[in-house]
Amino acid sequence: MQQGGDERIHRAKAEVARRLRYVRRHHPEGPFTLAGLAERAGVSKRTLSHAESADGCNLTLETLLKVSHSLGISRDAYFLDEQVFEQVNAQLGAQGEPGAPGGPAAPVDRLSGLIDEILASAAQAQNALRDLPAPLRGRPGHDDERR
Repeated sequence: MQQGGDERIHRAKAEVARRLRYVRRHHPEGPFTLAGLAERAGVSKRTLSHAESADGCNLTLETLLKVSHSLGISRDAYFLDEQVFEQVNAQLGAQGEPGAPGGPAAPVDRLSGLIDEILASAAQAQNALRDLPAPLRGRPGHDDERR
């Protein structure tokens, strides 16, 4: 491989290492130890340690995706693209702010949404019951009577 290609690979490995260290230390659910993140992602601690080293290592795409997905990062280019890295970190940083997605108000909002869904389903079920023929409405266990 030519010298320029080697340098490009070295820079890419260094950037992946920097991003990995950053997310491990600054993730809203962290900071994570190498062992903690390795367990969470289902990869070896040694692999992550080598990935964060000065020279980096040849990580597989599978490893990068396991790590990012274990942290709730669905943007596959997180470790490879600076713009995606910055966008996702901005979103993760906002999670700690009240009213932000994933922030303190998020569990209440999710619970409220679930209750709304349950009520809507109950209303649909009630309407479906109204459409049943009169002899079947309100007869618990009518299936048992046929046996």
